[in-house]
Amino acid sequence: MAAIVRLSSACHRGVKPLFYRSTLLARPLVVPNKDQERPYLLTARIHASQALYAGSGSKAASLHWTGERVLSIILLAMGPVAYFYPSPAIDYSLAAAVTLHGHWGIGQVLTDYVHGETKIKTANAALFLLSTVTFAGLCYFNYNDVGICKAIALLWSK
Repeated sequence: MAAIVRLSSACHRGVKPLFYRSTLLARPLVVPNKDQERPYLLTARIHASQALYAGSGSKAASLHWTGERVLSIILLAMGPVAYFYPSPAIDYSLAAAVTLHGHWGIGQVLTDYVHGETKIKTANAALFLLSTVTFAGLCYFNYNDVGICKAIALLWSK
């Protein structure tokens, strides 16, 4: 099967690397049609993400990436601390860290897989609602029940 690939940036000379240019990759996709004996072609299009074009002076993406890694390391350290030294401060810290970690992770999935202006806005609104409900539910559990630390200890003890 022959594939058609058009890289508009292959002919341009400039400072930006090849993969950071606005490219359109198109290849035919053979899909069998149930009504016809002959398959027909669909064109799959892959667009480069606009997030790659951040200005060189912007450190927001780098700081966000660093913050995600720091939060992941903190969550790894909070596990044993929560088990051996349970307290309300650790419970609420876990609630905030787990919610933020999930919010950032699902946000990256939405960035990668949701396309279209309306769909992106709807997905982001749903993500903020989910994150808010998650944090409120964990805080409610910490305040009105045994808390996250003791709940996990109870799960492990049985």
